[in-house]
Amino acid sequence: MTRSTTLAEALAAAPVVLDGGLSNQLESAGHDLSDELWSARLLAERPEAITEAHLAYFEAGADVAITSSYQATFEGFAKRGIPEERAAELLGLSVGLAREAAVRARADGVTRPLWVAASVGPYGAMLADGSEYRGRYGLTVAELEAFHRPRLEVLAAAGPDVLALETVPDADEAEALLRAVRGLGVPAWLSYSVSGDRTRAGQSLEEAFAPAAEADEVIAVGVNCCAPEDVDGAVETAARVTGKPVVVYPNSGETWDAGARAWSGRSTFTAEQVTGWRRAGARLIGGCCRVGPAAITSIAGTLGEQGRARPTE
Repeated sequence: MTRSTTLAEALAAAPVVLDGGLSNQLESAGHDLSDELWSARLLAERPEAITEAHLAYFEAGADVAITSSYQATFEGFAKRGIPEERAAELLGLSVGLAREAAVRARADGVTRPLWVAASVGPYGAMLADGSEYRGRYGLTVAELEAFHRPRLEVLAAAGPDVLALETVPDADEAEALLRAVRGLGVPAWLSYSVSGDRTRAGQSLEEAFAPAAEADEVIAVGVNCCAPEDVDGAVETAARVTGKPVVVYPNSGETWDAGARAWSGRSTFTAEQVTGWRRAGARLIGGCCRVGPAAITSIAGTLGEQGRARPTE
């Protein structure tokens, strides 16, 4: 697909709509994701299901699809007996499936620019034990960089528009990721998972966001996979500390119980919250876990009423 407008250029013009939770869309289609590989398992077993999930979000109004590579790692695939060469193919496939969904969306009449973000989840996602919401794995920054760099290289080679360094719980891991993306030739956004006004590992957001201000590769900074109520302050801090566009895609407001592997509570996410986030500096806005296509349509409608960009190709 020919794209003359980069995502960074689009963000400079007006807000852009992200997709919602890939896992809940796959589960709603009847796929069992109760597996350490989570949605990444379907890369090998049902890749067409991933394409369909991306397509649902594009057709709902999303401008950006985040790939199914969040929990896809060489180490995680190795536990399932998948060799390194095949694991690299599956990582690259995650980008290709999102591209295929964009092509199909165009065939279905979607005319706006569409972008693909290659998901890079934290080290704790590979452990599949809930530690991605705590951070502090007992690894050094150098060890975390060594973990992330190989799959970042494979994902970058697959040609995404941006690398989504997402659900990062710890400023140390963010430092490792910022080191690991240097020289790859693909822009990135950095997005923390937060609790209140601090990272999941307990650092202040001012401290956590600061390194991204000087990282040329980073085109947006913000938060995801958090409660909607935690977004407002984080947006303001990210914008003030970095001077960069802010990315925001919280969960529905329900709470994930890692032990029970189930969601509890009620949804507190509303499209109306988007107006406040945009006013505070958010430019890349969508949803994470438990936020589906209907909510993305509402977000797109809200931003459209407020002058959402429609850059031409």
